[in-house]
Amino acid sequence: MSRATLSIWSEDECRQVHEATLGLLEKTGVEVRHEPALEVLAGIGARVEKNRVRFDASLVEHALAACPRSCVLKSRGDGKALDIHDGATYFGTGSDCLYVRDPDTGERRRAMLADVEGMASVCERLPNIDFVMSMGSPTDVRMVVDDLASVAAMLAGTHKPLMVAPRDGDVLAAMLEMAVLAGAGDSLSIYAMPSPPLMHDRDAVTKIFRCAELGIPLVYAPAPNAGASAPRTVTAAVIVGNAEVLSGLVLHQAIQPGAPFIYGAGMGAMDMHTSTNPYCSPDTFMGHQAACDLAHYYGLPSFAYAAVSDSKLLDEQLAAEAALTTVVGALSRATLLHDVGYLEMGMQSSYESIVLGDELVGWAKAFMRDVGVDGESMALDEIHEVGPGGNHLGRPMTRRRYREFWQPTVLDRSRFDQWQAEGGLSLGDRVGEKVRLLRAEECAPVLADGVRESLNEVVDSVVSRGE
Repeated sequence: MSRATLSIWSEDECRQVHEATLGLLEKTGVEVRHEPALEVLAGIGARVEKNRVRFDASLVEHALAACPRSCVLKSRGDGKALDIHDGATYFGTGSDCLYVRDPDTGERRRAMLADVEGMASVCERLPNIDFVMSMGSPTDVRMVVDDLASVAAMLAGTHKPLMVAPRDGDVLAAMLEMAVLAGAGDSLSIYAMPSPPLMHDRDAVTKIFRCAELGIPLVYAPAPNAGASAPRTVTAAVIVGNAEVLSGLVLHQAIQPGAPFIYGAGMGAMDMHTSTNPYCSPDTFMGHQAACDLAHYYGLPSFAYAAVSDSKLLDEQLAAEAALTTVVGALSRATLLHDVGYLEMGMQSSYESIVLGDELVGWAKAFMRDVGVDGESMALDEIHEVGPGGNHLGRPMTRRRYREFWQPTVLDRSRFDQWQAEGGLSLGDRVGEKVRLLRAEECAPVLADGVRESLNEVVDSVVSRGE
């Protein structure tokens, strides 16, 4: 395919990093804070000493060989599906922001359950958002079931596939039941993270167990921070993350060989002046790209970032950073690019940033399409027939193919006098107006009659068991 792409490491460099990771897992190993997981790992030949687990290279290679290279995430009700494999690219929102920018008042406030459903409903009608995450951790729901309540809200807002970051694996059977009630159990995927450096806690490990047992696709994404939980080099931080992902994969495939697994790219680079963990530093995205190179080397579907910003407001910084990270993320050719619409280093979300993100993703998708050198693409007959001094405006080929070229919905291309006559609106004004129209639009219910009540019953039953 003749498409735009980006890479940092060659195949030989990926091999060197892989071999360094194998050495790290054999010599240093990882800590696993879950007794059943320790028993499984000891049973396949890992060297277990208390909570420390060390892996021979053969265990990692066996897990990589057993892991499938593709899976499918279905939508609910419309027959569409995402074919998850290395070489495909899809975009989605992010999970569990503490704050949201209120679409009516503009204030920064804590996220509510209505925001989770509302933003999912906006995503339902945005053509370039392929999968949906919660974008908010609701504070108006009991903490024991806030992840389940968020799933119910997303299921009510969209048919699109969901990715969920639950507290632990104990609720996954209930989440799967909810997805089945809403129309497709295989529309659900799970996001889990080890604890850097080189640790797998109970919450992460129970997600590994239940995803493997239930056949739910698992994204296992590390977050080593260069200079904090990893050495202060991009390469070293990526090696730490790779060791965490591969050791998680060994456990996952030991529980159920062939269970669907998605390689997570993730790295932070602490700002030593502010002690924050910026999403948009070039160092961070270098780490993401290097980890994506490893995923391509392994032939595994991957998970990375796009359309994010460290800005606190819907401002020029947001537009600049979201545009940069959308294009760089797209060029990484990661399979699932998430966090579209994040602000404030992952602390804040907004309806407006999702809408702007959708526009930028549309641009990036157009930029990523194949640019072939076949006869139809070269169009030499067209060039010869029109000849010098002619034009192609009225040609059948132009009429047939002009829609292949991307058209914006909120980015402006009009002449100055037309723009001025239509109110001289800024990008922020246009995005805000689109959000207002989407929220006011009457839409057919996503859930069939009675399904919302059934979802709430599942949530209530978990509350009852917890009490």
